[in-house]
Amino acid sequence: MKTVQITKKEMENTLFKIFIKHNFPQEKAKLLSEVFTENSLSGVTSHGINRVPLFTDYVKKNLINKDSEAEKKEVFGSLERWDGNNGPGIINAVKCTNRAIELAKANGIGLVALRNTNHWMRGGYYGWQAANHNCISILFTNTKPNMPAWGGKELKLGNNPFIISIPRKEGHVVLDMAISQFSFGKINDYKLKGEELPFEGGWDNENKLTKNPEHILESERSLPIGYWKGSALSMVLDMLATILSAGKSTFKLGLEEFETGVSQIFICLDKKTFNDSSLQEKLLNEIIDFTHKTTPNKPGEKTYYPGERSLKARRKNLNKGIPVNTTIWNTILEIENTTIN
Repeated sequence: MKTVQITKKEMENTLFKIFIKHNFPQEKAKLLSEVFTENSLSGVTSHGINRVPLFTDYVKKNLINKDSEAEKKEVFGSLERWDGNNGPGIINAVKCTNRAIELAKANGIGLVALRNTNHWMRGGYYGWQAANHNCISILFTNTKPNMPAWGGKELKLGNNPFIISIPRKEGHVVLDMAISQFSFGKINDYKLKGEELPFEGGWDNENKLTKNPEHILESERSLPIGYWKGSALSMVLDMLATILSAGKSTFKLGLEEFETGVSQIFICLDKKTFNDSSLQEKLLNEIIDFTHKTTPNKPGEKTYYPGERSLKARRKNLNKGIPVNTTIWNTILEIENTTIN
């Protein structure tokens, strides 16, 4: 796969121009360009720069309402329901994470349930956002059907990304995972590289488990993590997102041609509430040190805590530039130079 190294500043400036061209107000265009770039900088181009063409296409088709954003609808103490008004998923998610942080600072814990929103791109971004405000977070979203329930063939479940973040002085712990073995963005990354997946990631059209990314993208049948366990976890996350937000379920999302109007949950806990920060740091470091001190399967390999690879990728890409697929970057430049009617 041919790549080009793009600096953080160049990517942000290019994306800002694109979003301004698509008639986003300056403040929103700046936020969008920052988040897409940060996701790419952290090594997650699958949910960063690679998603920009699809995002702008959704905007042009009016599947995303660029002029709308989330607003509060109901209050239940430190729990709130918000409606995303079909606005941009990134902008809605940043806003609802900030609100969950505010509620946590005031009450120890805060929950914002959001309905009628759009793809938030990299869910881990909002985990880092909460951790940077010294909050533990639990976040998840439902999606359109893209996994079979265990034992079945048809697509009945979403791969419903799930995030847990824990603030830590030496580097936040941030788990960011889909409930499928690989996210579809990651599967597409392997396709762009012309590589097979390292492990079986879904079924082909002949109902066989496969490592071939093209076959999985064609069938849209991804493999749940932990097989039947991932299937069950996906279902209950969808249930919680749906009933807490009073929004659309994976079932309802599957009735429409395009994935819009998803339901999301943002839970934050203020770490200071427990008044034992030194103990928390000690316990976290004990767990991480214990895990790091292990014999690797292969010489030169090591174990990582969740979020450690992202920090490593971010430092490297700040220094050397963000590696972007050449075809993707050329598409971005084409969008930048195309006149919008």
